[in-house]
Amino acid sequence: MSKPLDLNAVSLITVVANPDLRAQRARAGVSEAQAFDARLLPDPSVGFEFDKILSGPDHLSSLLASVVQEINALRTRHVRVEGAKEAARQVRLDLAWAEWQTAGQARIQSVRIRSLARALAVGEARNDSARSLLERILRASGRGDLPGDQVQTARVSALDAAQQLRATQKDAWAASYELTKLLGLPPDTPIALADPALPPPPPPSERLFQIAQAQRMDLQALRAGYASQEAAVHLAVLEQFPKLELTVNANRDTSGNKLVGGAVNFTVPAWNGNRGKIAIETATRSALKAEFENRIFQTRAEIAAAVNGLDLAWRQRSQLVVDLPGIRRFADASERAASRGDLALSAAQAARDTVRDKELALIQVEQAIQEQTIALELLTGVPLEDWIK
Repeated sequence: MSKPLDLNAVSLITVVANPDLRAQRARAGVSEAQAFDARLLPDPSVGFEFDKILSGPDHLSSLLASVVQEINALRTRHVRVEGAKEAARQVRLDLAWAEWQTAGQARIQSVRIRSLARALAVGEARNDSARSLLERILRASGRGDLPGDQVQTARVSALDAAQQLRATQKDAWAASYELTKLLGLPPDTPIALADPALPPPPPPSERLFQIAQAQRMDLQALRAGYASQEAAVHLAVLEQFPKLELTVNANRDTSGNKLVGGAVNFTVPAWNGNRGKIAIETATRSALKAEFENRIFQTRAEIAAAVNGLDLAWRQRSQLVVDLPGIRRFADASERAASRGDLALSAAQAARDTVRDKELALIQVEQAIQEQTIALELLTGVPLEDWIK
């Protein structure tokens, strides 16, 4: 039997098998082809001309051969190659960022599934206990030993326990469905998952922000996109100068004279001057710069919010860990008193339900710590092991 999958195994399978990522990797090949195309020079044009004499003193037909080569491509080749290389790099980085984000979402779903499995165990115990108490109270009420208001209270308690259990089951199914979708598996595929360890508290948000600035692949992709656009602006500036074509001719006229010559053709930037293209590329560069600055601002704010949320979750967990032993002791004592007949069964059941409520709260806060830590990893662009280097 294979071992349960840990979070690293889930990430690896997601990156390899996720259908969306496979499609993005296929599309990434287009940018590599465009970079290859930018390195190529335009092919020369070759022309032939033949004129047959119908009348006149000369007896030879006229022949003309020409070769035309665009020279402007040589002048702009370096800029076009640099722009295409940076554009391809941006695509690769965007793909890597998508892989990182998708793998993180799969890890979050794995954590959620394991936490909901723990919550299901607590919910089933509470549901069984509430149904058992309701049956006993119904029997006692049928004998006339208990008033009807206690029956109603027990019925409401059993209904609440059943509703909470159904809600947890629904959440567990949704998390399982989402994980199989991320892994590229059929919805009903069983997946054995290992229980993840509780991560350590995060370092200060400013340190994480510095890591994100250096490591986040989407920020690197934006830098590459800006560099590509910088090349596009440079190319637009170069293209405002006359575009040159060199023509080499070889000619034999009707008198038998053999001639060799050449011509240079160029556009005159009298009205257009490529000013519109320069304005468009410059505005696009400014927009990319603003987008990058906005992404940096959002990154700082999101990391600070995530760290604050984790700090609160850790404080809540510490309080629950302190409170639980005393609540369990009280519930145990209440059940012993109820078995002796010194306390009503409903009171003992209420004490035990308080324990289960606290256990559920602990499960939920630990789930929040694990999910928010993964979310913080996604925000910084590196796993938590790199935070403490």
